[in-house]
Amino acid sequence: MPDEQMAGAGSGPVPPGGAPVAPPAPPAASAAPRSLDPIDRSIIRLLQADGRTSIRSVAEQVHVSRANAYARINRLIDDGVIRGFTARVNHERAGQGASAYITLKIVQNSWRTVREKLRELPGAAHIALVSGDFDVLLLVHTPDNRTLRELVLTRLQSIPEVLSTRTLLVFEETDLLDPAPGQTGTPAISED
Repeated sequence: MPDEQMAGAGSGPVPPGGAPVAPPAPPAASAAPRSLDPIDRSIIRLLQADGRTSIRSVAEQVHVSRANAYARINRLIDDGVIRGFTARVNHERAGQGASAYITLKIVQNSWRTVREKLRELPGAAHIALVSGDFDVLLLVHTPDNRTLRELVLTRLQSIPEVLSTRTLLVFEETDLLDPAPGQTGTPAISED
């Protein structure tokens, strides 16, 4: 792998001539949000489209030097803007053909307990504490509807803090990070 190639899942950039370095711990929650300029936003969009993009390619596409691109990426990692690098998975091709958003109403002040129990669920992909008619939104991917049914009826509804659930089956998904048909995955620098 070239020395300027981005490292795999969960790793930061590979320094020239060095081994991959793990991203630092995220900054404290009280840290002020980082102000991003158009080049920073373009770098983020490029890395979201392909986290394995080389630093040289990033630099060329955003029209900065390799050293500048490398410094910006490291600063975005150090500031906690970039939390890591990951693979986007086609769940159906990976044997996870049933997906659902599940809404949960939970006992007041039980969020931390429920969150930890939800993290342990097989196929849990995203958990959010939300406002509105329900308290938690959970995205799950399972091999089939039978497994999804068991997850909801056996695992979720047996959590004492869960008062009720509602399951919304996903029939089709569109990953907004994937380019639209006929477009390249290379975003242009914008002024927004």
